[in-house]
Amino acid sequence: MAKGDRVDASRLAAYDVLRAVRLDDAYANLALPHVLTEHKLAGRDAAFTTELVSGTIRWQGTYDAIIDACLTKPRLEAKVRDALRLGVHQLLAMRVPDHAAISTSVDLVRARVGVGPTGLTNAVLRKVSADDLDTWIERVAPDRALDPVGFASIAHSHPRWVVEALGEALGTAAELSALLSADNAAPKVMLVARPGLSSVDELIAAGGVRGTLSPYAVELAGGDPSAVPAVAQGRAGVQDEGSQLVALALVEAALDGRDERWLDVCSGPGGKAALLAALAARQGARVLANESQHHRAKLVVRGTRAAASGLSGVVTGDGTRPPWREGTFDRTLVDAPCSGLGALRRRPESRWRRTPQDLDVLVPLQRDLLASAISSTRPGGVIVYATCSPVLAETTGVVTAVLAGRDDAHLEGTRQLWPHRDGTDAMFIATIRRH
Repeated sequence: MAKGDRVDASRLAAYDVLRAVRLDDAYANLALPHVLTEHKLAGRDAAFTTELVSGTIRWQGTYDAIIDACLTKPRLEAKVRDALRLGVHQLLAMRVPDHAAISTSVDLVRARVGVGPTGLTNAVLRKVSADDLDTWIERVAPDRALDPVGFASIAHSHPRWVVEALGEALGTAAELSALLSADNAAPKVMLVARPGLSSVDELIAAGGVRGTLSPYAVELAGGDPSAVPAVAQGRAGVQDEGSQLVALALVEAALDGRDERWLDVCSGPGGKAALLAALAARQGARVLANESQHHRAKLVVRGTRAAASGLSGVVTGDGTRPPWREGTFDRTLVDAPCSGLGALRRRPESRWRRTPQDLDVLVPLQRDLLASAISSTRPGGVIVYATCSPVLAETTGVVTAVLAGRDDAHLEGTRQLWPHRDGTDAMFIATIRRH
């Protein structure tokens, strides 16, 4: 029997995605389609792999604490831990019989690692199978009363510093558990009907349900979004309602005088730029889409092709030192690079990659981008600053710091969206006017 023959393709595929995430810093949602194709998985098998991968990564912190509690020796090879995490998820969160979860995990280790760790794999997973998830959390998490942050970190599988940062941004301990739980729930697949190119009715006819926050949003109940004709043709796209509201905040802000030139400073990969271009075309405006990285600028070109009539161009440039003159634009969007802690439902691996030190680099960049965006906008024009992060240092902290240093702009309002309240990514939106 050839190596790997005893392991079903779904579990092999899941293991390969986890390996890519660990070794190559891949994002699971990007690596998964390639691996599914490679293993020739579709239908129920592909759905099983998808749940196994996403659930394992989301609950990695909790599962590691449980695995460590079952080890007799503290050191464990990373490639064995990957297989154990997959096994624990099957035991504690999926409807997989214990014997099947354990035996297939042993076979997986034998196929991908070797015979040596198979005994350890069997022993650890048998210990894990003795109790349910809630019992294990109570056993391995810090005391809830003495260390509520530590307990929440293990119970909801978030790094401690992330729990602290989200709690500070939320401003109320009463909702923290609900927020962390929402981060661990699979997000809805939301589509955007780009106006003038597609319609909400068309997407509803393709199997969707009208959204609740954006007038262009449709929730896809199931199936592959790329199978929807409007999505395949670029007339519609996959876009969270929170991201749609960012673009709408810019477009719907009142404006006196000229309204012809719009700017998207950080446009990659192009979702917001496509919506802005579709909206601009309807009212005789044009959007300049700028992106600092050339490969992401190519994604913008591809993603905005159907809405090209609303674009004045796609350029690769440094938004902090732009090639255009000051005061050029009537409306400017700064969807700034950020920690991404508002999209943990969508990219769960981000919680394990980000560190507090990342903010030391991101926050100065965010400030520089916002300052440049304000200068790029004409007096009377409007600027929207947005991040897919609710962390205060990246949101109100940036806006306050930038506006404190200049007398030609003022804050008109902010909005913070939340997964547990709004069903969206935790987008922050600030509307600023230059005067």
